[in-house]
Amino acid sequence: MGTGAVHAAWTRAALPLCLLGILATEEKSYGYALLSRLTDAGIDGVKPATLYPALTRLEEEGAVEIEWGAGEGGPGRKYYRITDAGRARLHRDRAAWTAFTTTVASLTRADEQDAALSPAPTGERRDQA
Repeated sequence: MGTGAVHAAWTRAALPLCLLGILATEEKSYGYALLSRLTDAGIDGVKPATLYPALTRLEEEGAVEIEWGAGEGGPGRKYYRITDAGRARLHRDRAAWTAFTTTVASLTRADEQDAALSPAPTGERRDQA
């Protein structure tokens, strides 16, 4: 699995949390605007084929609700709004994400320090090579 595939997997895993976070700051939003907000925040590469299924799952779970409204000079537009259940999930998932990323950060820092200090096969330190 290449680096791009790993980052894509991380993005897919964090996408529902990010979407709920965006929707918690807005009265309602629609797909293209949500994609733009993700991109502006530095989460690039989310495709509509990934976004809309994530929104559908959030709707099925009761975390978001859908409202149809007039489009800007075009057909109707599907708007997404966070629900009380979605706010509760956001609060719960944000705490879990923070704990998870803190743990990963502490483990990876420890691994980097250990690798730099562990002896090389010849008995020399790696950072002196």
